[in-house]
Amino acid sequence: MEVTRDLVLYLEKLARIQLSENERERTQKDLQDILSYMNTLGELDTTGVEPLSHAFPVTNVLRPDAVQESRAPAEILANAPHRKGNAFRVPKTVE
Repeated sequence: MEVTRDLVLYLEKLARIQLSENERERTQKDLQDILSYMNTLGELDTTGVEPLSHAFPVTNVLRPDAVQESRAPAEILANAPHRKGNAFRVPKTVE
């Protein structure tokens, strides 16, 4: 695949950014270099190599689920910018 100026303009529109002409040329070259490198990697013989999602074993490091005392409503609402009684008051989002 070749990265053309039109493709860079399209990506610029999708990303909602505006690049200068110099940045467009540099981006086009950088994207083309990335795709060329990916093509080089695609030529490697990976026969017998098991697919991985991570290079190292990944384990979940969440704390154990334990029942704890809850904080008092006044403490929870102490930093709320707006509140109504014992609840957060937020702007209406649905008509």
